[in-house]
Amino acid sequence: MSSQTTVKAAVAQFNATVGDLVGNTRKIVDMARAAYAQGARLVVTPELSICGYPPEDLLLRPAFMQACAQAVSDCAAALGDLPGLHVVVGHPHQRGEQGDVRTKSIAVQRRFNAASVLEGGRVVATYAKRELPNYQVFDERRYFASGRDAGCEAVAFDVGGVRFGLNICEDAWFVEPALAARRAGADVLLVLNASPYHLGKVHEREQRMADRARESGMPVLYAHQVGGQDEVVFDGASFAVNCDGSIGARAPMFEEHLLVVEVGGGRLSGPVAAVPELESQAWAALVTGVRDYIGKNGFPGAIIGLSGGIDSALVLAVAVDALGADRVRTVMMPSRYTADISWVDARDMATRLGVRYDEIPIGPMFDAFRSSLAGEFEGLPEDTTEENIQARIRGTLLMALSNKYGSIVLTTGNKSEMATGYCTLYGDMAGGFAVIKDVAKTLVYRLAEWKNRQPAPRADGSKGPVIPERIITRPPSAELRLDQTDQDSLPPYEVLDAIMQRYMEEDQSIEDIVGAGYESADVERVTRLLKINEYKRRQAPVGIRITHRAFGRDWRYPITSKFRA
Repeated sequence: MSSQTTVKAAVAQFNATVGDLVGNTRKIVDMARAAYAQGARLVVTPELSICGYPPEDLLLRPAFMQACAQAVSDCAAALGDLPGLHVVVGHPHQRGEQGDVRTKSIAVQRRFNAASVLEGGRVVATYAKRELPNYQVFDERRYFASGRDAGCEAVAFDVGGVRFGLNICEDAWFVEPALAARRAGADVLLVLNASPYHLGKVHEREQRMADRARESGMPVLYAHQVGGQDEVVFDGASFAVNCDGSIGARAPMFEEHLLVVEVGGGRLSGPVAAVPELESQAWAALVTGVRDYIGKNGFPGAIIGLSGGIDSALVLAVAVDALGADRVRTVMMPSRYTADISWVDARDMATRLGVRYDEIPIGPMFDAFRSSLAGEFEGLPEDTTEENIQARIRGTLLMALSNKYGSIVLTTGNKSEMATGYCTLYGDMAGGFAVIKDVAKTLVYRLAEWKNRQPAPRADGSKGPVIPERIITRPPSAELRLDQTDQDSLPPYEVLDAIMQRYMEEDQSIEDIVGAGYESADVERVTRLLKINEYKRRQAPVGIRITHRAFGRDWRYPITSKFRA
């Protein structure tokens, strides 16, 4: 690349929807035209941008693969009237007519995770991903063959005197695919990505790409997806990194954006958006997850069982930010054990946010259950059975409202409760989407306090904290019996969450955790609860993943197991 050569390149960071080939293609075309109007002659889109990521078992359907191939052709044709424009799109690519050649004993994959260069109304080059991730939420070896194993060539192409090479996501976490692009003549490495968000992931990505730029001697332009897809959330923050490891440009997090970058003198430069603080990122991830799960699946709104406690308060605040107050309904379902302050605080918060608030007392229904079971339970003391009946009455009421009005029930259980089984099957676990399923209780408090520091507008036009302070400061309680608090049944959340993180997220042994200074009894208790409650978690609704290991796609433990270490 000549030091005098300058080219404008753009990253089309957009929110793809899995399976919406027409809609995704339209977004690519619209953003490519906008970039062209700004002088860009190269536009890069995220990984599998044509079909959305991850398409999972849709890839096994021949009709889906054929439709993706047609969408790539349609995209190329729609941009054919823009001379000199090169657009890189991600898509599944099938080699040969059959795609998979299957026998009784073996399946020979002929399907690739690919990136194609579109120019002049046609596909001028196609690259096949070489490194296929098979960890955490990734399962690409189920669907794709490696471009390396299939003998697919590295790709480099010329735009205005600069040669660009292609990698796809996991490729760029290894040096060999980048060096292959370099050997093919590339001056700049383009990386198409769909890398699910977790706390701390932004800096991890940028550090890895800085390493790659230094090792390969090429600056890197990293195009990333944004938006929610079932459990996972994509945070955007597409960026450019130079050969010295410096950040040359960065797109905002959690929003669609066209990032235009100057390529010249061996460097990439453009606007650099700031990386928000961790709590801000987590909040945006939860809002994105709720907005896209409800929006992309066509639910008219959300219903939340409001208790006056911090978990339901946090879910309510997230839902209103995601959907608007007019699409969120709250229901308070008090019992004889509900404290007066819970009523007051629940009403207060609903008023602050301007959401619909209703009260349905469950006392008469609880009495009816007890009467029906009186003969069966005669002579037996009350225990968690009666507590769970109350939770299940509430779950039934919420699901009845959901059935009648079409809105989805957002459950309010946090990760600490999911880990220890401090939740009721068909009770507070009943619902369609678990907003804070991957948010530990200690982080719940941090997020509530962070939200209250933001100058949020209230329904009456004033600005101030949307979560009543007492909800944050009072001891947490399920309020299913007299004078109940969470700490009656669980260790302090600071201890519980630390043990859970070490055991569940970091795979530390019980001995290592005790050796780190935690009481043996607490470690044994938490890890035992975590293991014996797998059957509950397997029946929980899907929820938003914000850590590097969540209960869901990347937690696959057997329900039936005698292993206890």
